[in-house]
Amino acid sequence: MKEEPKQVIVVRKDLNMRKGKIAAQCSHASMKVFFDRITEFNSDDEFMAISYLPQEAFEWIEGSFVKIIVGCDTKDELESLIIDAEVAGILTGVIIDEGRTELKEPAMTCVAFGPAYPSKLNKLTGHLKLL
Repeated sequence: MKEEPKQVIVVRKDLNMRKGKIAAQCSHASMKVFFDRITEFNSDDEFMAISYLPQEAFEWIEGSFVKIIVGCDTKDELESLIIDAEVAGILTGVIIDEGRTELKEPAMTCVAFGPAYPSKLNKLTGHLKLL
């Protein structure tokens, strides 16, 4: 059976964000994975920039949009996951809240990892518990 790509979003639990804030931050992260790629590609042609996404990103967009939301305990833990993802070639979308509403200062709230195949993502985030 062929693997279906998924996206895993890791949320910092130590910030004690309300459910609505977490939902908004996760939504931002899910989209930021794609917006970052467009911004990094030095071109006015967004469609050309999107063509540089990995195959599993296209499969995810055309498929079921599976997202898993898990939690981590600290900023340090989240930063370590980002480094490991970069080494593994997994896309990331890092969200740093500006601290204008619920949080009183800027803070990294969550990170989207992938879309990628579960065989890659589970090595990175499989130990984390569902939020």
